[in-house]
Amino acid sequence: MIDETAEEIREMQTHSSSVVAANAARALQELVEREFATVEEYTRALERNGSVLRRANPSHASLQNAVREVVDDVADADPDSVDEARRLTSEKIDEVVTRIESGKRLAAENAVDELTDGATLLTHDYSSTVLEALEQAIEAGKTFDVYVTEARPRYLGRKTARTLADLEGVDATLVTDSAHGIYLEECDRVVVGMDCIVNETLYNRVGTFPIAATAAQVGVPVTVLGSASKIVSEGFVFENEFRPDSEVMAEPADGFDVKNPAYDATPVDLLESVITDEGRQTF
Repeated sequence: MIDETAEEIREMQTHSSSVVAANAARALQELVEREFATVEEYTRALERNGSVLRRANPSHASLQNAVREVVDDVADADPDSVDEARRLTSEKIDEVVTRIESGKRLAAENAVDELTDGATLLTHDYSSTVLEALEQAIEAGKTFDVYVTEARPRYLGRKTARTLADLEGVDATLVTDSAHGIYLEECDRVVVGMDCIVNETLYNRVGTFPIAATAAQVGVPVTVLGSASKIVSEGFVFENEFRPDSEVMAEPADGFDVKNPAYDATPVDLLESVITDEGRQTF
């Protein structure tokens, strides 16, 4: 399960950062089922497999924090037996996953008031928190027109558009990334998720920065949704991930390079609001 989960993370088979972090923490449950002769052997295995999961995406703050918390808290507890270490691991996994899932839900709840009935919105990439906020707003009787950018080269926006198309109360339109400047002039608000915020910089799926910059130019407020655990003040240095060239073009590059960064950096002063499970954040 650990190796399979690490491969899924590397291949971006799950797109929501909250889901990725929860899945990574759950994967450590595999060690609870294994046999170990000593506590030391168990904790070494926990640390080694935690590193495997974290290396699968070093840029993913919530994944890093979730796995590190499980591993460090079990090791710091200095359990007396393997059974005690197993019990602590299971309890910590449950605690971390519950906090991740409740953080996403509460962030979505807190965002509902920001989403005005009848508003035209633009969103980018795929964010389970943004989708949950829209679902909750619809349950409250609101309706929306939503422009969704494709989020090339993996076209994650298509998944968002398909999900929104199934919601009554939403009229969804898929647009190319480079067309966001055309449709922003029709929008009341940009709403996106976040991978993380580190040192007053939002790191999110590539394409977020030009959308936020254009929105600032045309006077459209930008709201970012996500768990407060994704706001990191220390102990984490963001490392961008560079995806395979083949995602950009199928044929080999002949005489030129291909760059495929997964994330870009947006200064928080381009954002009107950051809403988490702890409410509106200020920077």
